[in-house]
Parts: sequence; structure tokens; C-alpha cells
Amino acid sequence: MRLGLSTGYWGAGPPAGVPELAAEAERLGYESLWTAEAYGSDALTPLAWWGSQTTTMKLGTSIVQMSARTPAATAMAAMTLDHLSGGRFVLGLGASGPQVVEGWYGQPYPKPLARTREYVEIIRRIVAREDRLEFAGEQYQLPLAGGTGLGKPLKSTIHPYRVDLPIYLGAEGPKNIALAAEICDGWLPWLYSPEHDDFYRTALQEGFDRDTARRSWDDFEVACMGLVIPGDDVDACADFIRPLISLYVGGMGAKEVNFHNQVFVRMGYEAECDRIQALYLEGDKAAATAAVSLAMCEEIALLGPWDKIRDELQLWEDSVVTTLLVNGDLDLVRRMAELCL
Repeated sequence: MRLGLSTGYWGAGPPAGVPELAAEAERLGYESLWTAEAYGSDALTPLAWWGSQTTTMKLGTSIVQMSARTPAATAMAAMTLDHLSGGRFVLGLGASGPQVVEGWYGQPYPKPLARTREYVEIIRRIVAREDRLEFAGEQYQLPLAGGTGLGKPLKSTIHPYRVDLPIYLGAEGPKNIALAAEICDGWLPWLYSPEHDDFYRTALQEGFDRDTARRSWDDFEVACMGLVIPGDDVDACADFIRPLISLYVGGMGAKEVNFHNQVFVRMGYEAECDRIQALYLEGDKAAATAAVSLAMCEEIALLGPWDKIRDELQLWEDSVVTTLLVNGDLDLVRRMAELCL
């Protein structure tokens, strides 16, 4: 299992010390560097800034939100970064959810699976640069139907550094995971539990079995965020994860549509999820966080003494995960290199 360095989401401003972390991670043999975006900092700008100070690491977005940019704008950014990095860029995409898509970007959220399929296809056509771009889909029409009527098919002015620029898909539900296996080069899990590896293997296999599948188990990447909190007291370590779980299970989505909530429901925590969500939506975030059980935390994170973390890493090694993305300080980055590399 390979390691990648995740810089995570920004808070009020950029995280401190990323250039030093990236330099040390690259020296230790970490394969990749990843940035993220939600509704604050974007993923592409810091990746270019920090990535320019690296020489060998892959540079990935985990994730670029599709509704933030047209497929053409995303393809332009991807080809640009791939040139500037000498072919090290990995385009990680995700659909996000209706609260962010409609509330922040002002875009509709119908049929996210169909939209994703069209979005990826347009990017691949642009990067391939085989012909002028024309696309007649349900979600996207290029040139635009209607309007002034003056739109014309165009071809990228730049040539791609790589025509097979890799695209990974952020996905949590079984249909979206299968789609990642069918049309993409990798999958970016979130809230992944190696205890339920069979569920994910089944979803991926469904995608690989489709006639249009691009990859197979032999050349498909699964780059998964690994939440690592070392410490002597396991429950105290879990306290660092509880606010994240309560946010995603309780508040990152509406009561009727919360994909993150359903991830834990599928793991068998439906009663806990109902309670966390009810408390969170009532405004009692402290109680919602306290309602997150230790078991829920240990499903998705490596917590406790380093000996325990080392032993539990075997589950991840045996899972579908090919790259574990690590976020932490210099000591954690070094210790994980000792354990995995």
C-alpha cells in the first residue's frame, strides 16, 4: 500500500507548514500530494503552488467539485497542471450534494450519476483532442443549444501532455462506486471502512464487469483518506474524529438527502445516525457529537497507540485500498512511512 499526503480542507486560512510537510513526505517516499475544496478555498490553486516545490510526487485533487466549473474549464485546468508538473497531475472529481451544488454554486442537482458520466466524457474528448468538441447530452450540449446561435465547435489550443490523463471519482454509494470503476482510472473513497471491504469490492466489480469499463483490478487505483490519530487513550483519540462524523452524518446534507449519513447506516449504525442527525438539526451540535460512538470512529480511523495502529493497518493492506492518504504533522508523516513504506 502506497502513501499520499493530504493537505485537507482549509479552515479560516491555509494550513501551516505544507511545503515542509510535502518536502519530507517526498523524501520519505510518499507517492502523491492532494488538495481539497468545499465552499471556501479551491483545490487547484494550492495544488499548483505547493506542487511546484515538489519534483516526483503525483499531484491530485480530492476533490474538484463538478458544479464549480464547466467540463471544459476543468479540462483546461487539468491539462495546464499536467503540463506544468511534467505529467504528474491526477484529476479527482466529485458531484458533492444538493445543499452545496444548489446553495453555493447555484446549479441544479438532477441525476448526478448521468451528469458525472457526461462530465467525464466531455473532459476525455477535450484532452484527446481528436476533433472539434461537439456533445449532445441530456445535461450538457456543446455548442449550446439555443442562445445566440453563434456558438461553434472548438478544439483546445494546447495539446495534452498526456492523452490518458488519469481521472478519479469521489464516491460513497454503490452506484457511484460502480460508475467510478466503469468510466474512471481510480476511486476516492470517503468515510471508508475496511471492515466492510466486501461491500466495496462488489460495487467495484459491478463497474469492472460492464462492457465499457476502462480498467480492471490490475490497473485501477483506490486512494483513500486515512484518518490517523495516535495517542495512549483510544477514546480521547476518538474525540478528534467525533465532530467530523457528527458534521457529516448530522449536518452535511438535508434530513431527506444525506449521502454521508447513509454510509454509516449501511455499516449498521442506523439508530446512532438517526439520533445524531436529529440532535444536529435541532441545533445541539455538542450532543450530536457526544452521540458518536467509539465504534463508529474506529470504523473509519486508525486510533490509539502506535502498536494498535500498526496491527490494524493490516486490514487496510488487505482491502481494496491501494494508496492511503495521510494528513498530519511531521512526526505522524514519518511514523506512517516507517509502518507502510
